[in-house]
Parts: sequence; structure tokens; C-alpha cells
Amino acid sequence: MADKEFLKKYNLPVNFFNRDLSWIEFNRRVLEEALNPELPLLEKVKFISIFASNLDEFYMIRVSGIKDQIAAGITGPTIDGLTPHVELQRIEKAVKPMLDALSNLWLNEVVPNLKKNNVHILDYQELSETEKEKLTAFFKKEIYPVLTPLAFDPGRPFPYISNLSLSLAVLVKNPKGDKHFARVKVPSILPRLLQIDKIIQSEKKKTNGQKFVAKFIWLGDLIRENLEFLFPKMEIVEAHRFRLTRDTDIEIQEDEADDLLTVIEENIRQRRFGSVVRLEINKNMPPFMKDTLIENLQITNNDVQIIDGPIGIKDIMPMYDLPLHQLKEKPFYPIIPKEFSEDEEIFSTIKRKDILLHHPFDSFNPVIDFIKQASNDPDVLAIKQTLYRVGSNSPVVESLIEAAERGKQVAVLVELKARFDEENNIFWARELEKVGAHVVYGLVGLKTHAKMTLVVRKEYDGVKKYVHLATGNYNASTAKLYTDLGMFTTDEDICSDVSDIFNFLTGYSKQSEFKKLLVAPVNLRSKLMNMIKREIKNVKEGKPARIIWKINSLVDPALISGLYEASTLGVKIDLIVRGICCLVPGVKGLSENIKVRSIVGRYLEHSRIFYFLNDGNEEVYLSSADIMQRNLDRRVEISWPVDDPRIKDHLVNTVLNIYLKDNVKARELNSDMSYTTLKPIENEKAVYSQEWLMNYSIKNAVKYLKK
Repeated sequence: MADKEFLKKYNLPVNFFNRDLSWIEFNRRVLEEALNPELPLLEKVKFISIFASNLDEFYMIRVSGIKDQIAAGITGPTIDGLTPHVELQRIEKAVKPMLDALSNLWLNEVVPNLKKNNVHILDYQELSETEKEKLTAFFKKEIYPVLTPLAFDPGRPFPYISNLSLSLAVLVKNPKGDKHFARVKVPSILPRLLQIDKIIQSEKKKTNGQKFVAKFIWLGDLIRENLEFLFPKMEIVEAHRFRLTRDTDIEIQEDEADDLLTVIEENIRQRRFGSVVRLEINKNMPPFMKDTLIENLQITNNDVQIIDGPIGIKDIMPMYDLPLHQLKEKPFYPIIPKEFSEDEEIFSTIKRKDILLHHPFDSFNPVIDFIKQASNDPDVLAIKQTLYRVGSNSPVVESLIEAAERGKQVAVLVELKARFDEENNIFWARELEKVGAHVVYGLVGLKTHAKMTLVVRKEYDGVKKYVHLATGNYNASTAKLYTDLGMFTTDEDICSDVSDIFNFLTGYSKQSEFKKLLVAPVNLRSKLMNMIKREIKNVKEGKPARIIWKINSLVDPALISGLYEASTLGVKIDLIVRGICCLVPGVKGLSENIKVRSIVGRYLEHSRIFYFLNDGNEEVYLSSADIMQRNLDRRVEISWPVDDPRIKDHLVNTVLNIYLKDNVKARELNSDMSYTTLKPIENEKAVYSQEWLMNYSIKNAVKYLKK
């Protein structure tokens, strides 16, 4: 049966959740973490910021795309049966109560409890006269010079307002009594929350035994209270905060580009000028001011969100760094795996056996050391690596630069199209080029999302290849925040496949057959479908059949249809899907053998594991890819088999098993797209998978990695 035949069989709207509404349910789970009464206070602050940041990106990319469809007159439904108009209505209906809950949480729980812990977020009116005087002096010296009031009248057009910038809409009155509208941008180069006691330096230095005390004021509030300096001899009638979200998903015409790097740089600049998709206003903004913004921004009332509380609340994240450790989770320091605990050359260690790293429980340092030692080792001939999101401070790239400076062959694919990381990637691409590294920017029409490193080394018995493959980015910072899996290997077939993929990325190879790796867009989709079909065949023959997938998103209709077919025939399927899930579980005659759970906890679940029982000859694959059309058809992705029995056993019976036992942070997806929070039943032990894995790493540790 052809892959598309499964889709034809199950292609009914009732069989698929809407992708964007499913994403909203994921972000609801993030908000629920912030609402958890047992979560330490500063952890709540973190999840509030993550929720708001997620929502910003959702509007910039997904909502803007839906509005583009509406503007283009597209009225046809997607596979789930929703038209763009209906989808947009349902999105706004789902988001509004979440925003209300967020504001209530911040104003009525977080702020009062911060106050109980001597962290005060004050209104201007709550300041003492001395504090007001000193803050005014600070305003004149540090803030006033960077402010630019922009008037709006017949001689001056409505000012341009950039994406995600917070502004004050100001109404002023001149001595004649005429009223005028102006806009003042709250500068993003300054922190949104100003620590008052640091600014005025009136607090005594902390001594042993004294409690920590901090006072903050919103930057926008301080500007609002000092607008008289911006509009001298004018009466400030009123001023209210607002914030725009613009369409940032500018299409890149790669096939028409002479220089992709230049095109991406221009794309970054264009983001500031995308159409407005959302206007957030303070609840006290008067109707005439709101109408002025709506008219001049060329939006409708449906594009407006009224916020009761801080606008742009994602900017509270720096508060998480306050020295109040009692208000955070107990710190965890990633562990150096025992294989790397000896002062042995890393290549000798890897040559002995495949080595699995599970971040952040295992330290990312061995990955950094692998590339650093390759850079320093005189016997290393070449280093090849893919870079997707490397961050602004990258020890990995610094080692690649050193390797090129030492005359080694360094080939790096830097994916310039990694959304919102383009500027970092452009910087590192140029730095690598300066030292003579061979830099490829990516393939036309494809993003390179695969994570792999190849080191070629001259040894006494000939040239040897060493490979590192990963489910996550070569980013030392996110490796402490995301759960990801990486593997070192010298397996000849895998090394050969990786070498072929690099030839495909840097040259004109049309390689379509690989020894062990599954590669998108070449064969990953078809191989996964064939493994589903194999489980179907086994269950038809009366053999046990089982599928377990741990992924971030499940969207692809064809593979979802394959899972439906397997379920109807009796294959037991467990799916651990962190975010979007378009599969409808638990429907009799369709998916009654499929269970879907999501885990949102201290770390962002990012690892991807595919397990197939295969009549007892278990197969386990790790992957950079999620089950989405973009990953399977429009990206270069890899999935690699785990052949080492030790590692396979660990992944199945320890890692997957503990995720499936989680009854603390796990939520089970219902057939109406709601989630049920799992709780220990009577006499059942509470299991929190991430906490369990932290403890497991500590128990198996040889030494700690200190910060």
C-alpha cells in the first residue's frame, strides 16, 4: 500500500486537530506551570516570561500567516476543516482567557509574594520624594538623551513603530488649548525593570545577616512621569502604553539570490517593517487614542488585545537572576559521564565504544572538548560540522576558528535561515571565513537542521573518522536548558554516511542511498512509514507490535494516517509529544490503541527517539527531525540507529520508560484536544521524569561539573 493511501483512508477533518490550536494548548501547559501553586516564585517568573515570549513568536509567524491568507482571499479549509477566518476566531477566543489568567497571576500572586520576599515593584506614586528626585536626575542623565518624541499632525505623518517595541501614546495640550498626539518609544537598550536602590545608591551596603532588599520601577512608568522634559511648555494630558507585533516571516527568494548572506541581512532589516498583526494596549487607554492607533496602523478592532497589567511581560526574565535561591528550584550541575572522567585522549575513549550523552543531565563539555582537541591535535586532518543555532558566545565555533588558523581543513555549514538566529549565524560565518574555513550557507529550498560533526584523523593504521550526532544544537547555553541526546561513534557505516552527507551539503552530490542513516528529504519519511508498516504486518501475523515515539511535534498527515492504520489493527502506540499534536488519540475504531502524553517541566523537552518493537529485534533511532512536513520534505535532517545493546537498553528501559511513568509533570491528551494532568493514584509512587533523570545522573556520576 502506498503511503498516500493511508492518508486517503483517514483524510477527514474529524481525524486531525488544528495545528495552531494544538500549539496554543502547548503554551497553555507552559502557563499552567507558572500557575502551579507548588512552584517556587522565581520559577513562576521564568514560566511567565517563556509563555509571553512563545506567544510573541506565534503571532509574528503563525497568526501573521493566517492573516496573509485572509488578505489573499483564501477561504478553503485545511485538513482539520477550519478556514482561516474560523481558525483566527478560535485562536483569539482561546488566547484571551489565558492573558487574563496571566495578568491575574502577576498582579495578585507574583507581585505580592515578591513583596513578602523584599522584592518591591513599585508604582511611581509609592516612591518617597527623595527617590523621585534621584530617579528624575537619573532620567535626565541616562534616559532623556536616548528618547525621541514623535509628533503626529498634518505636517508630520504617523511615526513608524517597530516590531515588539513598547511605546507611550501621549496626548499633550499647548498653551492655546490645542491637543496633539505624540509617540515616545521606550528604549529597548535599557532594562524594562529599573532597580531603584542601585540607581540612587541610597541603600547601605549589604552586611552579613541583613536581608536582601530590592526595589524596582517600570522604565515606561519613569518615562511617563517625566514627559514634561520631552514636551516643555506643554501640558501632559495623559499617556498610555502600547506595543505592536509585526509579521516577521518575510519570504526569502533564494533561487533569485546572488548572495544568500546579503539577502538574509536584508530580510532581518525588513522584519521591522512587516504588517501589524497585533496591537496590545493598556486597559486604561481611552477610546479616541485606541481609535487613532487602529486607523493609522491600518488594523481592525479584532487585532487589539487589552492588557490589564504589564505589556511586554516577557521582559521580566532578568528577575530570575535575583540572588534569592530559596525562591528557585534546587540547582543541578550537569555531570561529566564516567567515560570522560579519566585524563585520556578523547579519541581513544570514543574509539573503544559508542558513547551516549543525555543533556542537561550529562554535561555538554565532552562535545566542546571533542572539537577543541580536534583543533589542537596535529594528527587531525579535517573537521566538518553543521551549525544551526550556536548562540552569541560559542566555544564550539572558537575551536573551529583555531583549527582553521592551524591549517586544518575546516568545512562548516552555517544555516543562515535559522529563524531569529540569523544575526548570530552571519557573524560566525564571517569570522570563520576570515580564517580560511570553507563556509557553506545552506542549500536553496532546504534548511539544514541536521546536527553532526565529522573529524578525520591520521592514525598509525590509516585515516580514522570520528562522528558526533545530536538531536539538539551545538549551543553550550541551551544544552543546560533543553533535554537532548548526542552520540559519539566510530561506526564505519555511520561515518561513511555522514561523510556522504557533507559532500551533498558542500558539493553537488546526489546521494540517495545510505548505509545506516535516515536522511530527509531523501528517505526519512519513507523509512519511518516502512517501519510502521512492519509493525502492522507483525500484528496481522499475531506477533506483538509496539511503537514509542518521543518528539516535539506531530503534524504530518501521512504519518499520522499510518499510525491510525496501525492502531486500528492492534499495534500499541505510545507518543510523548511535547508541543503540537494533530493526531486525535483514544477514538474507538481509529486511535483507541494510541496514547499521547506531553511533559512540560524544568527543562524544555527537545530529544527525539523512535522505537519499534520489530518482533523482538528492537530498533531505536535518534533524530534531529520532528514529524512535520517541513522537517521531512523541506529540511536536511538525520536519524541514526542505536546499535550498541547497552545504549539501546538504556534508552528503552530507562529513558523512555521513565517518561512513560511520569505522573507529576505529564499530561495526557484527550480526544477533544484538552489535556488531563496525571497524578499518582492511591499507593502509587510519584514520578517526575526530569527529576528522576537528574538523580540518576548524580548516582552514576564520577565527578560534578562546577559552573
